[in-house]
Amino acid sequence: MTRRISLFATSAILRATLAAVVLAAIALVIPPAVAAEDGDESWQGDTLTEEELDAGWIRLFDGRTLYGWKAASEVDWRVIDGTIRADQGEVGLLHTTSQWGDFQLKLDVRSAPGTNSGIFLRTPPRPPHKPGRYYEVNIADQGTNDFPTGSLVHRQRAEGTHDSADWQTFDITADGGRFRVAIDGREVVDTTDPRPLGRGYIGLQFRQGRIEFRDIKLRPLNLETIFNGEDLGGWQVIEKFRGEKPTAMEVDVTDEGAIRVTNGPGTLESKGQWKDFVAQLEIYSAGDELNSGVFFRTRPGEDWAGYESQIHNGYTDGDRNEPSNWGTGGIFRRQQARRIVADDHEWFHKTINVTDRHIAVWVNGIQVSDFTDRRPPADNARQGLYDKAGTIQFQGHDPTTDLRFRDIRVGEVPERG
Repeated sequence: MTRRISLFATSAILRATLAAVVLAAIALVIPPAVAAEDGDESWQGDTLTEEELDAGWIRLFDGRTLYGWKAASEVDWRVIDGTIRADQGEVGLLHTTSQWGDFQLKLDVRSAPGTNSGIFLRTPPRPPHKPGRYYEVNIADQGTNDFPTGSLVHRQRAEGTHDSADWQTFDITADGGRFRVAIDGREVVDTTDPRPLGRGYIGLQFRQGRIEFRDIKLRPLNLETIFNGEDLGGWQVIEKFRGEKPTAMEVDVTDEGAIRVTNGPGTLESKGQWKDFVAQLEIYSAGDELNSGVFFRTRPGEDWAGYESQIHNGYTDGDRNEPSNWGTGGIFRRQQARRIVADDHEWFHKTINVTDRHIAVWVNGIQVSDFTDRRPPADNARQGLYDKAGTIQFQGHDPTTDLRFRDIRVGEVPERG
């Protein structure tokens, strides 16, 4: 490409201009997450405390890349010193690739004087120019907007004045139709929408001026426990057969209140079914690089026939960016995990978000997969898109299997409405 440009360029200025255009085009095509991580074996990303993980928090922004985010307009979104920053471009959102229903969202915001921006909740990627199809927590100085910083636009004006060029911490709760906003620990909005939108994306808006965001984390709300810690009520074993005899998979509940799955092959299946949902659980692999998985949207009674969020903590050549066998949090045979975050012989946390065609998985609060199933519909997720309700299954893969599962919670992500 460079040689071809040089043949037709008539001056150094033209060559420089064309080169800048080419580089800009490449920047738009290559996802920032891929470019930033390429070849960096030491990458860790921002982490959460054990207390935050136990409470269900995940990071929507890893502090280094824009993995899990997508720009809906041409804006100079970039990651600088652990912050997401923008200061020029078209009006529009940088939005999550996952949709969320009920949640608590925390993030730090810094806006230059005169900035007009916002934090959008349950929004489409391109919100329409009319209220009622999204929720916006505004970022705008007093005197420049009818809904200054902290307000829920078109719904409730924030109490107090929150103009600042320093970092401010926003704590936002969307729980059904109730919305609460706190800034630096002070509640400024508490209002209820009698006809709430069920779900949508989370968006960071560029409109005018410099805007920065950091430390973005989310906690799903209204998840229900589907394992009581005492017995297998609500679960059933599906045995695989070799010839006429079932295999020797064993399932029991430990004294510590965890499901233990050993031997295999075989399957432990929930009696409940979910289509669009968020699931959170803790997992312990009691061997080195054991192979198992969490299956979902599986037709009842059919083992290993749904989507599989892989469990396999192995990686090659000492590089956690090179998972083996799809890697923990990868979507088996669909998308490899981008990094091995968990370790064998230690409890780790997994969060799975499933809406429509999209699946995303977090391990210990770090997003490791971001998959959209673009295959034609099929009766089995192994064969194509399966967008119907199904069971959740834990896999007994083979005779080496020795896995534990605990604190298993699931919540439906409601229809958008």
